[in-house]
Amino acid sequence: MNHRRFFPSAVAICAGTLLFFSEALPSQQWKAPTSMKKLSNGLTVVVSEDHSAPTFGVCVSYGIGFRLEPEGRTGFAHLFEHLMFEGTPNAPKGVLDRVIEGGGGFNNGDTRYDFTEYIESAPISALDPVLWIEADRMKTLDFSTKNLDNQRNVVEEEVRVNVLNQPYGLFFAIDLPGKAFDTYPNAHNFYGDFKDLDAAKIEDVKAFYEKYYTPGNAVMAIVGDVKSDEVFAKVEKYFSQIPSRSSPAKPKVDEPEQKAERRSAETDKLAKVPGLAIGYRMPPRKSADALAGAVAGELLHNGQASRLYQALVKDKQVALSVDGGVNWPLGTPFEYAGPTLMTSFIVYPPNVKEDQVIAAYDGAVKDLAEKGPTQQDLDRIVTKMRSDLYGNLEIPINRASALSHAVLFDGSFDSVYQVPEELSKVTAAQVKAFAAKYLVSSNRTIINRTPAAADAAKEKGAGQ
Repeated sequence: MNHRRFFPSAVAICAGTLLFFSEALPSQQWKAPTSMKKLSNGLTVVVSEDHSAPTFGVCVSYGIGFRLEPEGRTGFAHLFEHLMFEGTPNAPKGVLDRVIEGGGGFNNGDTRYDFTEYIESAPISALDPVLWIEADRMKTLDFSTKNLDNQRNVVEEEVRVNVLNQPYGLFFAIDLPGKAFDTYPNAHNFYGDFKDLDAAKIEDVKAFYEKYYTPGNAVMAIVGDVKSDEVFAKVEKYFSQIPSRSSPAKPKVDEPEQKAERRSAETDKLAKVPGLAIGYRMPPRKSADALAGAVAGELLHNGQASRLYQALVKDKQVALSVDGGVNWPLGTPFEYAGPTLMTSFIVYPPNVKEDQVIAAYDGAVKDLAEKGPTQQDLDRIVTKMRSDLYGNLEIPINRASALSHAVLFDGSFDSVYQVPEELSKVTAAQVKAFAAKYLVSSNRTIINRTPAAADAAKEKGAGQ
């Protein structure tokens, strides 16, 4: 989750302002100067130079996310993201914000399935204070019952605002994975059950920090108007004295094969019209099918030109809106390290039946699986995806995030610069084959969420 807001993500992919790179040059010819080193305590550091403006972006990613939190500690990854802003013995609460914002910058944090990250961006003059403050909270925190109670209340209020008191309650992001997957890492409520949050004691918080917030479980990326050797020296100065600790073992996150479609129904006391969440299990990110899946997800969901919008909203008129994609809404199609879904969230009129929506949906998916995309459609969506990726990399803080995540997952930052070129090689035949293999009913889960008032009215009418 995001430290200050849930949507949009602080590192959401930006519009493609570097289109000229993808058009004028083959993408593999554009690779920002980037280097990587590991300190003796295990901290991995990535530096990428960008001298277009006197600013920098820093991202520190830790290998602890929703799916990696231990059983009985649901919501701890997100809770701890908040606690990291509560100060340290050396820098009490508020100092971090004053240091960064006083230098003309901003900071934030967010939690995803496979990582928790902390980001800062500021004028280059603030680099030393920012590195000092990040090193300070990697050493220790202000572990107090007051801070724990404060942030536990903040997180629980966030759940009330974003889930319990919102139409649809993020059921497409929380309930759908819970029904689509079978194992605790992938299926539990990432916001956390109140009973687990309420049961947390300060000793539990300290133990969580000692286990997961270690130098060896972190990757720091710095992008901006810097010289690599000078930045490595600064990082050595501020971080090398942090003691090394053993990094946690990664839990097993594999899922047993799904063999049949799963369907369920929910009611919603706040929604005015019904909604559908449909999730297909996706192949592993590093598999041969993954990039074709990312393209298929964008062909189906990306904007009003997408196949699902055109089929359901414009043509059949059985839906009011369609959103979704691979690893949506909590990430990009290129940043995950465990099982994920291609999710569709469809809002439809109350006079339309669920089966009508699914029939129209299946027709659009079947068309992709049997005919594949036209070359024109494929070129359009791939060009947009590559443009978005380059636009993202142009912004120092976003490039820092991408580099940090790639190294955290793979031990290398190469994929950040390789994915745009690999996307350009995806063929219509590959997208067609992907749809035929993965976008099948036996590989999906469907939740139909209807307004509670409408259901009550139907029951009353049936009883008269």
